[in-house]
Amino acid sequence: MSHFAVRGALGAVAAVLGSVPALPASASVGADHLTVTVLHAGDGRDGTYELSCHPGAGSHPDVGGACRVLDQNTRWGRDTFAPVAPGTACTMLYGGPATAHVTGSWAGRPVDATYDRGNGCEIGRWDRMVPLLPGLG
Repeated sequence: MSHFAVRGALGAVAAVLGSVPALPASASVGADHLTVTVLHAGDGRDGTYELSCHPGAGSHPDVGGACRVLDQNTRWGRDTFAPVAPGTACTMLYGGPATAHVTGSWAGRPVDATYDRGNGCEIGRWDRMVPLLPGLG
């Protein structure tokens, strides 16, 4: 392909892209917003926190860290907040009475997820979401 043909093709692409209206800035604001309620975690960790990402904001004690862990755990085609699969073999390890409920929307999908620390699988699921959920180590 000649230099002129490439420039012509790029010009055509630019013309098409220039004619596509941009999304308004407000279209993504609030798209990633969660409410996190933590109970029985102790040491001042209990409470209800608001979190928005992209850009980060809210009353969560670690907005930046919570948004980073959510981004790290988000995979195309997978539920970021999926429960432990039924029938999964889990260690009979009790991680304490802490529970959490996460609601809102993330990556364009509604979220309504509960967390506890009732066995090894649930502890691992919780720990993957620290610092969205408090670290209980």
